[in-house]
Amino acid sequence: MPEVNPRSIATPQSFNRRRLTTLLCTAVLCPLASAQDEGVQVGEKSRFTRLVSADQIEAAGAQQYQQMGRQAAAQGALAPQTDPQVIRLREIAKRIIPLTPPWNPRAKQWRWEVNLFYSAQLNAFCLPGGKIAFFYGLLEKLQLTDDEVAMVMGHEIAHALREHARERMGKSMATDGVIQLGAALLGLGNMGQYLANMGGQLLKLTYSRSDESEADLVGMELAARAGYNPAAGLSLWEKMSAAAKGAPPQWLSTHPAGATRMADIRRNLSKVQPLYERADKPPQRFALAPPFKKPPPLQQ
Repeated sequence: MPEVNPRSIATPQSFNRRRLTTLLCTAVLCPLASAQDEGVQVGEKSRFTRLVSADQIEAAGAQQYQQMGRQAAAQGALAPQTDPQVIRLREIAKRIIPLTPPWNPRAKQWRWEVNLFYSAQLNAFCLPGGKIAFFYGLLEKLQLTDDEVAMVMGHEIAHALREHARERMGKSMATDGVIQLGAALLGLGNMGQYLANMGGQLLKLTYSRSDESEADLVGMELAARAGYNPAAGLSLWEKMSAAAKGAPPQWLSTHPAGATRMADIRRNLSKVQPLYERADKPPQRFALAPPFKKPPPLQQ
């Protein structure tokens, strides 16, 4: 995996209790807005994100991603660039990533990465800064089509674009340790350890129902604009629901399914269907993942 050099971290010089109080008092959602003239409508980002530096959380995401990649490579659990499923994931990402800046201007400068981990877990995520990971089990057990992969990828990218992790940490900061974290933001103490701790939290975050709904809608629009059928969101969640009848897969622990979620997708399909119909379609479709016969799952 290429080395990521986090950008220099700028911290506010006047970060004090009064400023924090002001931010907390104004941390509410703004009226509904859309990133583009047509498509889905979602709320503005929460002002709780202002309590956490975007540069820092993206640097923490990059650090966590690199650590995970090194650990996987040492165990033979990081898929090589020649793996057909890696090629598949990256081709789908190439179609989605150029569509992200309207949702978050910072996406233009993100150093996007897409990697596949040889793990039987049903899991995928996108860390802040555009660090995308898929686990082999998600592709193989659910036999995801390209359209369904695009829906998963769009959903995870949407969490990063909408800065849901930054919002979650901002809310935690506001309630659990605003003064201590404020000192860290000022550069006091061990910044390297602070980023490491933040990176570890990124993989454990659980999003709210509204975060998940937002990610579904934004991800569905991204996939549609990239030429993937947004109706695949319904078949994806049918598969996830079926998989959950046994031991719930890891992905469902942070992405709860339900009738309400699928109803939201159905209700918004008409908003993105015209985008899909006008979009250039992928010139190539890739084969489904073969049965999992790879090295042992990545240790947690």
